[in-house]
Amino acid sequence: MKRKIVKIDEELCNGCGKCVAPCVEGAITIVEGKAKVLREELCDGAGFCIGTCPTGALTLEERETVPFDQAAAEEMAVNRRHAEISCHWCGNGEYTVSLLPVRTKGDSVWVCTRCLPRLIHG
Repeated sequence: MKRKIVKIDEELCNGCGKCVAPCVEGAITIVEGKAKVLREELCDGAGFCIGTCPTGALTLEERETVPFDQAAAEEMAVNRRHAEISCHWCGNGEYTVSLLPVRTKGDSVWVCTRCLPRLIHG
């Protein structure tokens, strides 16, 4: 099946792990200091991980791969624990506000929708 899936350039990846938390399905893991898509059936191709990468190592590509497994992704999301992501400016967490990944001043950060105007307009 041909579909969009995350591609990770290992040469650009610095192993920071910022891409792991936004991948709710658990497709991305850090292995030997590099991010890897270990289970392609868990990658939904939404690309929320892409905006968090400080080195630009993540892209979406359309290629032949296994179909997305919604049931396995939901099970992984329920059983997976990760550190709560918080807004770079106000500190509110993902369970209280909506967060967006953004790049600013060469860094990848999460910003809530309340603080986004401050980022845009200064």
